[in-house]
Amino acid sequence: MYIASQKRKENVAEYLLYMWQIEDIIRANNLDIDKIDQNVISKFQLTPEQHREMRDWYESLIDMMRREGVEKSGHLQLNKNVLIDLADLHRALLKDPRFPNYTATFYKALPYIVELRAKGGSDPAGEIETCFNALYGMLLLRLQGKAITPATKEAVTEITKFITELSRSWHLDREDKLFPKED
Repeated sequence: MYIASQKRKENVAEYLLYMWQIEDIIRANNLDIDKIDQNVISKFQLTPEQHREMRDWYESLIDMMRREGVEKSGHLQLNKNVLIDLADLHRALLKDPRFPNYTATFYKALPYIVELRAKGGSDPAGEIETCFNALYGMLLLRLQGKAITPATKEAVTEITKFITELSRSWHLDREDKLFPKED
């Protein structure tokens, strides 16, 4: 909860990847708040008030996961909304000639995105979600200590550059600094 809040303020891409990890942690603990309390929350140095707040946060996420039918897989609507916002901003940036560096960064990553989408199977994700799937997959490979091929590293490097630029733009947009209002 505290980490998620900080990440959302600082880096929306890290926030989204963190929230996907939280969804998986909840699933790994069978959506059982007592297991999450024992295996996750208790590992933090928290005051009783902070402990209660974090437990409440996890309980609310568990409730949302059940209501939204994402107990086994998928993402919470609140996380899908972030992806939608990022995709909307992405389209706006591509259309606007004031952002040639953004467009160039995207087109460097595009061949990798297309390749990943082609491997995605019957439910093709949008470009932005495909990028996040790649980044999350890389995170999981690293956590599992698995080997990462040079081709995968190259793809993720270009995708990371692109998502970093999109994330930076997202934060500027939230501060009304990306598309300044004309007086």
